[in-house]
Amino acid sequence: MGSKRQPTYRIVVADKESPRDGAFIQIVGTYNPRTEPESYKIEEQPALHWLRVGAQPSEAVARLLKKNGTFERFERLKKGEEVAVLVAEAAAAEAARPAISPRTKIGRTPAPKVAKAE
Repeated sequence: MGSKRQPTYRIVVADKESPRDGAFIQIVGTYNPRTEPESYKIEEQPALHWLRVGAQPSEAVARLLKKNGTFERFERLKKGEEVAVLVAEAAAAEAARPAISPRTKIGRTPAPKVAKAE
């Protein structure tokens, strides 16, 4: 998603045989690397559901899930805690997170260097 040199990403659940930009099953979150600090939003209940049924996150998504605390809550879910309690905890953690500035990083590239004639 996003425009040229201004990326934003959707965190999706997709079949492993579908192409990279092909069909997906469900959107479970978003990630914006352009804000200061980078912002992300993960819908906890669908993320926990898909992890429980065997979904394997990519390295980048795994990093976001660890940062968000979803993996920790998933381990507690496997031990028998209720999903509703974990989702409420995630919502409280989301509310406690500091506000992200709506200003984004400037995505400028340096001007090309021009060779000097000697």
